[in-house]
Amino acid sequence: MADKYIYAVARIRALEMSLFSQTTIDQLIGAKSYKDCISFLVEHGWGDSETDNTDADAILNAETEKTWSVIREMVDDMSIFDVILLPDLFHNLKAAIKTIVAGEVDADIFYDNVSIGGKEMLEIVKSKNFKELPPYMQECANEAYECMVHTGDGQMCDVIIDKGTLLAILSAAAEAKDELLKAYAETTVAVANIKIAVRSLKTAKSMDFMKRAMAPCETLNIDRLAKAALSGMEDVIKYLSETEYAGGALALSESSSAFERWCDNRIIETIRPQKFNAFTVGPLVAYILARLNEIKTVRIVLSGKLNGLPDEAIRERVREMYV
Repeated sequence: MADKYIYAVARIRALEMSLFSQTTIDQLIGAKSYKDCISFLVEHGWGDSETDNTDADAILNAETEKTWSVIREMVDDMSIFDVILLPDLFHNLKAAIKTIVAGEVDADIFYDNVSIGGKEMLEIVKSKNFKELPPYMQECANEAYECMVHTGDGQMCDVIIDKGTLLAILSAAAEAKDELLKAYAETTVAVANIKIAVRSLKTAKSMDFMKRAMAPCETLNIDRLAKAALSGMEDVIKYLSETEYAGGALALSESSSAFERWCDNRIIETIRPQKFNAFTVGPLVAYILARLNEIKTVRIVLSGKLNGLPDEAIRERVREMYV
C-alpha cells in the first residue's frame, strides 16, 4: 500500500532534524581537546543515562543502538533491512569461529542488533551445528571453521566469511522491493571489490586470491579489476576511470584516506534522493545509513583528537553528511 510508510517517514523527517550537519561536524573538529569533543557530544544528546558518558565507545555504541531501536518501533519486519545488517551478522560468525578455535570468550566483540547475537552464535559454532544458521550462511560457516581449525589461517577465514557476506548482501538485495536497497547493495559490493584489489596490489596477492575474495557484481568486471591490480595502481585507476566509479579512481590517485572517504561519500550520494520520497521504506533506509555514517565520522574525529592530529588533517578524513 502506498501509505504503508507514511507515519514512519513523517517520524523520520523529524529525526533527520537532529542529524549532524557539515557545520556541526566542523564545530566538533574545532573543539580544543578530545575531552571537549566528548562534552560537545553529550551536550547534543549523545549517550544515555545508562552510558558512561566519558567513554567514547560507550557513547557511540549507545547511538547505534538508539538508531536501530527507533526503527524497530516503526517496522514490524526487520528483515527488510537485512542488506544493511548482514555484515554485523557475519561479523558475529567470524568472531565466534576465532573465539572458539582460540579458546577465549569475549562477549564485547559481538553485535546484538542482529538475529543471532554473540551468545547464540558461540553455541552454534561450538557445537558445529551450522544448520541452525540461515541457509545463506551454512556453507560459508562450515568452510571458514574448517579452514581455521586445520590451517589456523585467520586471513583466509576472513576472506571466506567476507565473500560470504558480499554474496548474501547481493542475494538479499535481489529479493528486496526497494530500489535504494538494491543500489546500496550494488555499491557496497563494488566498493568492497575495489578495496580488495587495492589491498591485494599493495600486498602482492595473486589472481587466485583476488578471485577467491571478490564477489561478482553488475557495475564492475572483477576479472578486469583483478588483472589491473596485478599490473599496478596506474592500471587500476585507468580501469576504474572507465566505470561509474571514476570518482574512486581520482581519489585513489590522491591517497588511500581520500579513497576511503570517497567510498563512504558515494553511499551518501546514493541515499540523498530519499529526502524527497514519502511512500516507501527508502527514507528509513536512508536515515539508518545517514546515522551510521554520522557515527563513523564522529569516531574519526575523536580518533584524530586522541592522537593529536591537527584539525586540517582530521577535516580531510571526515565524511560528507546527509543533511
